[in-house]
Amino acid sequence: MHKMIGRVLLFILFVSAFAFPLLDSQAATAKVYKVPIEDVVEKGLYAFLQRSFSEAEKAGAKAIILEIDTPGGFTDAAGKIAKLMDETDLKVIAYINDNALSAGAYLALHADEIYMSPNGLIGAAQVIDSSGNAADVKAHSAWVASMRNAAKSSKRNPLYAEAMANPKIDLSDYRAGVGDLLTLTADEAKKVEYSEGTVTSLKELLKETGLENTEIISTNETFSESIARFITHPVVVPILLSIAGLGFVLELYSPGFGVAGTMAASSLVLFFYGHLIAGFAGYETIILFLLGAVLVVAEIFLPHGIAGVIGSLAIIGSIIMAGGNPMYMAISVLIAVAIAITGMVIIMKFFGKKLHLLNKVVLMDTTDTQSGYVSNVNRVELLGRVAKTSTALRPSGAIELDGERIDVVSEGSYIAKGISVIIVKVEGSRIVVRESIEKGENE
Repeated sequence: MHKMIGRVLLFILFVSAFAFPLLDSQAATAKVYKVPIEDVVEKGLYAFLQRSFSEAEKAGAKAIILEIDTPGGFTDAAGKIAKLMDETDLKVIAYINDNALSAGAYLALHADEIYMSPNGLIGAAQVIDSSGNAADVKAHSAWVASMRNAAKSSKRNPLYAEAMANPKIDLSDYRAGVGDLLTLTADEAKKVEYSEGTVTSLKELLKETGLENTEIISTNETFSESIARFITHPVVVPILLSIAGLGFVLELYSPGFGVAGTMAASSLVLFFYGHLIAGFAGYETIILFLLGAVLVVAEIFLPHGIAGVIGSLAIIGSIIMAGGNPMYMAISVLIAVAIAITGMVIIMKFFGKKLHLLNKVVLMDTTDTQSGYVSNVNRVELLGRVAKTSTALRPSGAIELDGERIDVVSEGSYIAKGISVIIVKVEGSRIVVRESIEKGENE
């Protein structure tokens, strides 16, 4: 009996020796994900945060700490990120390490807890338009309501959130009289319960939240996510589209596929790549764009009008669909079209003969006698003669007749180089040709 009791005790000691360290090890491996929200809050940030939240959920993390330092950003992007924060089952802690202004304040208010560094600020959240002016009444009202709801969702007094977005609220005790936006310091935020506490470091934050015995996993943007954030920035989008538009306009005046076309194609690839990675564009938008491009190319070689119009609409529609905000994308397209047209006029008028890259676009030859050019004035004897085009006619260009180079224009249609044409009209120095299609005229 004594031997049996002794064996049981030895077994318990043996199990304890291995089990308790194992339990301590498992406890020490509890994870907390630290995710930065830096720079401007824009659409590309959402893809990074979505991946980080997904990784934290799969790893069974105890909490997500959002380290916030942002001057603000765009309300549509902030709305999607806030929804992501609300839908996760994990505890979300906002650590305002410097500034949480504008959209940053809105995101902080969607966290379960807020902690601030001693120099941290939160507030100044009035919505402004792309020109830097206060938004219209409708947008302003919607944003103020969103700020109030954000405060209510975290059980905070919505008055202060409204004062951050509405300059008509009088909170003179916090330097926010009528006409001013409320911005709270760390001490003020703690006083009005917009912060659970002030901490000087992440280590102190972990201690305050009872997470000191956890493994901290910091997530950073991948190269693709960084590219997506840059490409989807509201300032970059119209620039990319403008380069694409101007490049393709220049390419239409140049035979083959050159530098301008390459730049245009690269800009569109970057545009769709960034929006695809950011989660705003789907493959259906790319298919629609390619279909539109095919129709436009078909219109060039088989001009009928309908294919070109449908193709252009398909391209514009795909670009608008690729963005998260159709109205903003429509404005970006209009800006791109205006810039492309303006740039084309300026380049052709002032720089065409100086830029070597445009040699294929601009006719660089001089029509002097030494080069073999002669006057075409009143040369009625040319009527009915058949010649071959020495350059493409778009609609102007040159033909070669009996070894002589003659400047001509087509009746309006495009005629490629090396095609037989017949001279149908001579009006002073203006010689009009059309493609020779009758039997015997190509001989």
